Amino acid sequence: MNLSLTNTLKSDDLEKYLNLREKWAFVSYLLIPVIILIKLVLISSILNISMFMFSEKKIKFKQLFHIIIKAEFIFLLVPIFKIIWFYFFKTNYTLEDIQFFYPLSALSIVGYKGLEPWLIYPFQVINLFELAYWLLLAYFIGKITETNMDHGLKIVSSSYGSALLLWVVVIMFFTLNYS
Repeated sequence: MNLSLTNTLKSDDLEKYLNLREKWAFVSYLLIPVIILIKLVLISSILNISMFMFSEKKIKFKQLFHIIIKAEFIFLLVPIFKIIWFYFFKTNYTLEDIQFFYPLSALSIVGYKGLEPWLIYPFQVINLFELAYWLLLAYFIGKITETNMDHGLKIVSSSYGSALLLWVVVIMFFTLNYS
């Protein structure tokens, strides 16, 4: 499994690609906040639907949105762990090592070398940060519904868990078809 552009493209094509990428780099910087906002709204909507079905207390979308924003801060720890890992522990690395490394994930245990490409993303998603995200969402939902964390975990697993599973299956399908 060789994912390097230098081995698949001619030098002229690679230079054109890099120039085009550099020219349009600002677009990606503009899209990042939009994509994050869409993600937050989708997760809030999914949880809002589940709250309607499983909670007797009326919760506003704005409250759920604030909960999602607070919980998303867990994922800021991922790049911090990644930087620490490659700066202090694994100082000899390739770009592929950086690309496929996801700290505290199942992929870190199994390794990406020799693994089918369509299995890489699910192994990245199974990680301790995701577990902490679920537990934090469950805690906050239990708190605003004036129940307990178990009730919040039921809501999170039935809504966000189902949506995450669907997302992972879709990504696996596209990876399998286009690799």
